[in-house]
Amino acid sequence: MNIVVLDGYTENPGDLSWDSLRQYGELTVYDRTPEDQIVERIGKGEIIYTNKTPITRETLEQCPSIRFIGTLATGYNVVDVKAAAERKIPVCNIPGYGTQAVAQFTMGLLLELCHHIGAHSDSVKAGEWSACPDFCYWKYPQMELAGKTMGIIGFGSIGREVGRLAQAFGMKVLAYSRTRHPELETENCRYAELEELFSDSDVISLHCPLFPETEGIINRSGINKMKDGVLIINTARGPLIVESDLREALDSGKVGGAALDVVSREPITPDNPLLEAPNIILTPHIAWAPKESRQRLMDIAAENLKAFLAGSPIHVVNM
Repeated sequence: MNIVVLDGYTENPGDLSWDSLRQYGELTVYDRTPEDQIVERIGKGEIIYTNKTPITRETLEQCPSIRFIGTLATGYNVVDVKAAAERKIPVCNIPGYGTQAVAQFTMGLLLELCHHIGAHSDSVKAGEWSACPDFCYWKYPQMELAGKTMGIIGFGSIGREVGRLAQAFGMKVLAYSRTRHPELETENCRYAELEELFSDSDVISLHCPLFPETEGIINRSGINKMKDGVLIINTARGPLIVESDLREALDSGKVGGAALDVVSREPITPDNPLLEAPNIILTPHIAWAPKESRQRLMDIAAENLKAFLAGSPIHVVNM
């Protein structure tokens, strides 16, 4: 059996083993695959794994040997799942592997927005504390989270974990989700409609999938309904935010700060309007990247293949 990983480098830059997949057949792993080489590299491959390399209808038409497609991620928008279903090819994703890692990173971004810890450390190293006439100083306003409200858009496993951590800091949580589980509501955590979440939240954190109905969910109209000085965090998908609208709101101070681990085009392009925005933190899509979460991803990818070969595929997103 021929197994092909089209873009394995970000999942495994060398600190993990591919043996859990290799046990099922002849494995070929490419670090990256340019779009004009996708069909050639798939070749006669039967089991195909992709992270961000697109698998289109045209690719499927040219690669009739494909029997199974696995995404090395939770998101699967890089695969034409409808075209795959028409060919009875299951597409399996990796749910749940990064819940703790992404939630932890989200809170790290929030704490950086509240305290600008890195900037103050740089200031001390640059000699500003040594030259200060007082025992302390701060270059940015400091924010206490207790008593504030966090609005969470998307209340799946990651959103719920972020909500749990926010409550540990003494925050109240408003959750917006297309699916509601009333048993999750408590005195300090409840569901809300989007307009209420916008108007009442001090911090808004995005944890929803990218679908047509969520694309651009943070836009000028929504931002105008938010509190002055609101903080916005995105560790989900870049196109959830209309970046030009966010830049405008950062420039005006309507949004007090933003922290984004994802942008509309990745890698970020030099003309992205957010690169020159004030009060913004930009990180290179690393919330998922701790070794522990990538190992879980690898383990689930192997379990997905094992289940498929046994005739009972799991985590199928297109059938």
